[in-house]
Amino acid sequence: MAGEREIIINLLLILALSGLIGFERERHERPAGLRTHILVGVGSTILMMISISMNKLYPVSDAGRIAAQVVSGVGFLGAGTIIKEGFSVKGLTTAASLWATAAIGLAVGGGYYLLASTTTLFVIIALFALNRLEFKLGDKSYQVLKCQVKDRPGVLGEISTILGKKNIDIKDLTMEKNEKDKEKLWIEFTLKAPREENLDSSTMELLEIEDIIEMKWEDL
Repeated sequence: MAGEREIIINLLLILALSGLIGFERERHERPAGLRTHILVGVGSTILMMISISMNKLYPVSDAGRIAAQVVSGVGFLGAGTIIKEGFSVKGLTTAASLWATAAIGLAVGGGYYLLASTTTLFVIIALFALNRLEFKLGDKSYQVLKCQVKDRPGVLGEISTILGKKNIDIKDLTMEKNEKDKEKLWIEFTLKAPREENLDSSTMELLEIEDIIEMKWEDL
């Protein structure tokens, strides 16, 4: 069995490491935030320590069996954070961060403190720094288009057709009823366009749609 000092060190370390990842997800209001990541990290650490202790007590047992089940279990948990909205799928990054947190917990439980700490640093860099870099790579710009339209069949198709003709990709789409007027609808597009002039020319065509009441562009 692991000593009391080792147990405390492991739990405090995974609390800090998983908390860092969870805080980043919480800050971006993701489905799995601070508490979920801490619970996954702590649970993985405990199970790894139990697995190692069981192998010492019963040498014929497979020490990796419990750890392997942790990976499978977190996979099901991560699937619960993946949500399909409109034309996009959200939650993949959060599911991956949960899986990485479980791996970090296993590393801490196994006594690989440097590996766990270094991996946490890489995960934070991937979640925070690379998130900004991802939108700056390539020759395409990301924009948010918000439209208030009359709620009638076909208006969404008309907008999508115009954007498609300009080679503008719809990366995400959300729709919300106007609280004051139920006959009106807010549609928010996250778009990826190859050139700025494509956005300008599409604006002129979109304004010709009679059912568009209000329209505005925002930088992502």
